[in-house]
Amino acid sequence: MVPQAEGGVVVITGASSGVGRACAEAFAARGWHVVLAARRAEELNEVARRCRRRGAGRALPVPTEVTDAAAVDRLAQEAVDAFGRIDVWINNAAVAAFGALDEIPADVCRKVIDTDVMGYVYGARAALTAMRRQGSGTLINVSSVVGVAPVPYNAPYALAKAAVRSLGTSLRQELWLEGHRDVHVCTMLPATMDTPFFESAANYSGRKVIPMAPVYTPERAARKALRLVRSPRREAYVGPAAAFLALQTKLTPRLMEKGLAYQMNRAHLSRTESAPDTVGSVPHPLPGGAVRGGWAGGRRTAGRRLATAAVLTGAAYAAFRVAGGRAPLSAATQGSRRHRVRRCGRNGAW
Repeated sequence: MVPQAEGGVVVITGASSGVGRACAEAFAARGWHVVLAARRAEELNEVARRCRRRGAGRALPVPTEVTDAAAVDRLAQEAVDAFGRIDVWINNAAVAAFGALDEIPADVCRKVIDTDVMGYVYGARAALTAMRRQGSGTLINVSSVVGVAPVPYNAPYALAKAAVRSLGTSLRQELWLEGHRDVHVCTMLPATMDTPFFESAANYSGRKVIPMAPVYTPERAARKALRLVRSPRREAYVGPAAAFLALQTKLTPRLMEKGLAYQMNRAHLSRTESAPDTVGSVPHPLPGGAVRGGWAGGRRTAGRRLATAAVLTGAAYAAFRVAGGRAPLSAATQGSRRHRVRRCGRNGAW
């Protein structure tokens, strides 16, 4: 566990729900000053109240649109004005859009990239400016395992998360060349998290989005963030499934590419429940501010292990089918778009 750090200051984007809110409460419980950023002022105020009850030194809510560079700079300035420094900055705000790339509206794709890439770029610029000046600090960029092992029908998000991983590498190189040995950049790559993320995502697939098991609690990601502050690492996976998928993608990229496509089509997009097209929270925030999404992320460890075994076995089986040529993946799915139109229809009827 990370010891209480009196006067430590952490800035968290996307702090109104999910992993961001879990991180805020975890740092607050250890006596940190927390600066909370998200688009929803009402939810931020509630998170600030919860952080104060948990023992935060101070909790400062700052409504922020991370796609606005000037707004992110103001966020950093408010943190420095209030506390004199920024010890940790967690780039976490993210949105997603599910569906075939040519069926997701171009403006929705652009907003996902702006939030999930440029929001991190603006956050990194603001955070590292302060950290270089003070000579120390830790920037944590929350990427995703899909940044290493991409899946179909979520291309803008997968693209963004791969970019976030590359951003971390470039920033570490720059800091090393400049001699900033006490300024750290860490990339956190979670597996599926039990957050409101899936319900609030834009969806143009015609099918209900279901988190692909195993599903881990956002508190697990918060504990990982705390450990990264204590012992910075280049990259850290959250959940055994994330580490496994990354390793297998590196070792057998072709088989895992097709295996994950098979699993996505069978387990991540419902085969029995349709869904209307929705822009979700991509352009504007939705009401609510829960830590969890109700996807059974709080299951017992044994249950999560069984779920991990199931999804990994499924991916391996899919890869085996592809490799063996017994049932080529293309024949099994024949393209999700035709599968969706045939089974689901554009009007959502089955």
